[in-house]
Amino acid sequence: MSSSSTPGAAHPSESEPDALPSGSGGHHNNTNIKKKLILSLGALGVVYGDIGTSPLYTVKECFHGPHAMTISHDNILGVMSLIFWSLTMVVTFKYIMFILRADNHGEGGIYALAALFLSQGRERVPPKVVNRLVLLAIFGAALLCGEGLITPVISVLSAMEGLHVATDAADPFVLPLACGVLMGLFLVQSQGTARIGKIFGPVMILWFMALAILGVGQIIRTPEILGSFDPRHGISFFAANGLHGIWVLGSVVLCITGCEALYADMGHFGRGPIRFSWLALVFPALLLNYLGQTALLLEAPDAAANPFYGLVPRLMLYPMVALATSATVIASQAMISGVYSLMQQAIQIGYAPRLRIVHTSGETKGQIYMPTINTMMMFGCLALALTFKESTNLAAAYGIAVTGTMCISTVIYFYICRYNWGWSIWKALPLACLFFIFDFSFFGSNLLKFFDGGWFAVSVAVTLFTVMVTWRDGRAALRKRFEEAQVPLDVLMYDITTYKLVRTPGTAFFLALSPAGTPIVLLHLLKHTDALPERVFILSMVSTDTPYVSRERRLEITDKGHGFYRIIASYGFMETPKVPDIIDLANERGLDIDIYATSFYLGRESLLTTGTSRMARWRKALFAFLSRNAWNVSTFFGIPPGRVVELGSQVEI
Repeated sequence: MSSSSTPGAAHPSESEPDALPSGSGGHHNNTNIKKKLILSLGALGVVYGDIGTSPLYTVKECFHGPHAMTISHDNILGVMSLIFWSLTMVVTFKYIMFILRADNHGEGGIYALAALFLSQGRERVPPKVVNRLVLLAIFGAALLCGEGLITPVISVLSAMEGLHVATDAADPFVLPLACGVLMGLFLVQSQGTARIGKIFGPVMILWFMALAILGVGQIIRTPEILGSFDPRHGISFFAANGLHGIWVLGSVVLCITGCEALYADMGHFGRGPIRFSWLALVFPALLLNYLGQTALLLEAPDAAANPFYGLVPRLMLYPMVALATSATVIASQAMISGVYSLMQQAIQIGYAPRLRIVHTSGETKGQIYMPTINTMMMFGCLALALTFKESTNLAAAYGIAVTGTMCISTVIYFYICRYNWGWSIWKALPLACLFFIFDFSFFGSNLLKFFDGGWFAVSVAVTLFTVMVTWRDGRAALRKRFEEAQVPLDVLMYDITTYKLVRTPGTAFFLALSPAGTPIVLLHLLKHTDALPERVFILSMVSTDTPYVSRERRLEITDKGHGFYRIIASYGFMETPKVPDIIDLANERGLDIDIYATSFYLGRESLLTTGTSRMARWRKALFAFLSRNAWNVSTFFGIPPGRVVELGSQVEI
């Protein structure tokens, strides 16, 4: 990733999207307040869908199943104390107060966090440290993709399992119905989320209000549960239960699933609406419901099999199952969209092969659909549901993915505090250590569940990590081979003037990996035809460390003389380059290019694994396989197919 960020642009003192300028009039204030409320409403579904559905399974996992905690007065207060302080310290303190401040020109997420460090802090630390942080970011993204697979399954299964409480006759239908909901969810992805997104907020308001009301009713009957706010109950819980208590902590972590999504979706809503939604509605509603569930266990220990639905009056069970299913579909939709966004970023910054990206909205940024990813996720989720069958069996797999990403975010955030914002070690280290106390405690407790399902999340992450790093290293090896074979453009200019090279009528574009030198495809054309078109444009598309690049800074055009032009198009990691857009912008700069009268020369390389690069032979074979199956270059970049000429070559890596 190249460095092109404006120094200090992402400093935490930067104005927030919802901030009001001084001296604003009343009308302006009302407009901004209305905008903030609308954004806060949207954030309820997209940002808090995942963490908002965690009451369906968190308390149940602590007190029900093969590793359940014994139901006693002290244990119930201890678990509730852990839930309260986890929500308070991890979500409210770490993410809402601090992590949200680390925005990359308004964008958040693991890649944006890494790019923020690379844009300003990389020059102040050794290259080995930079490389390790990049690898951590890639692995964190891979873990999030694994979480994106697990979230729809565990959420939908948990919601449908409410039918068990309503009637035993529904038992045979829970899994088929859950699979049907999952399949339907993925089949409608091609329509985009713009329409369904409009009802996300209202449905989630109803959901959070229902959570709060259900909890309040039970708290009134058993007010002693409020004593769990005392952290000594959590400390006593570990002192009394030892290793078993640590094991249960791996279930408590389920209450904070989705906090990474909270950060990743900052670019869509801004930190102000996200903070407002959490503090005004989401946090109180979640806390009240958790208090209600644990209060219910104090009163009726036999409700541990499903304490969430134990709070629901019997007449309201079926409507509540319907509402819970709707909420889990929204949570799943948010995670699916998040995986699309992660993969788009990975493709743009060179960590994943090209895949088809469909923009489903011409008005809203980020509304994309990736058919290949969607199909893989659909079959993966169905396989998970059919393999694990119950939400309890998936809980262990879920925790490792969430806590692993939390640990990685803390590491990168520490480096940003030190080297981007210039904090002293005595200011940055205590904060990072406080975060680590919670992150590593949760991560360590979930490692105990590795063989109970945690292996799945790790396997998915390792597989994706291997693919991403192999693609990155393979592209670097390929770029090096091209740079070794290419000649400086000045040498070509000299040959043109010295040997009176034949120039044929027309315009040609040559796509080049490197923004320097002469593209190999151009040299191949010259070797075979001894001629070049009258107008030659050498186009390179480079990724920046910012999410978006303004239209004014998009192109760098250099006239090399003799009809040669070099165009360097810069794109942010949230954008997808399109050649027609580049040509339109170039025409605005006075170049006069007719895309339908232009030939685009592309290279098609046959990769040989017999080269001298340091990659292992199996990684070279994997890179060659990925390269052969990557999405077509001309289609990916929007080049008219009738104007493409491909020249093949064999390249050793």
